[in-house]
Amino acid sequence: MGSWDDIRDLPPSAKLVAKVLEHSDVMTQQQIADETLLPARTVRYALNRLDEENVVDSRFSFSDARKRLYSLDIE
Repeated sequence: MGSWDDIRDLPPSAKLVAKVLEHSDVMTQQQIADETLLPARTVRYALNRLDEENVVDSRFSFSDARKRLYSLDIE
């Protein structure tokens, strides 16, 4: 579990994705892209950066195993 301090030095796209996830329970990558209006590639990069900082949790979707569900893991 991370903190907002872990996000401070990340790119603006990662901060935006973190803020969107803060106000949602769980989202797919496509839902995040739709909400932020960022390209899917940028969302993927942002999620990878957030994952490196251990502030995002991801798991497989039960309804569609091809998709992952993301949620913020910040105290």
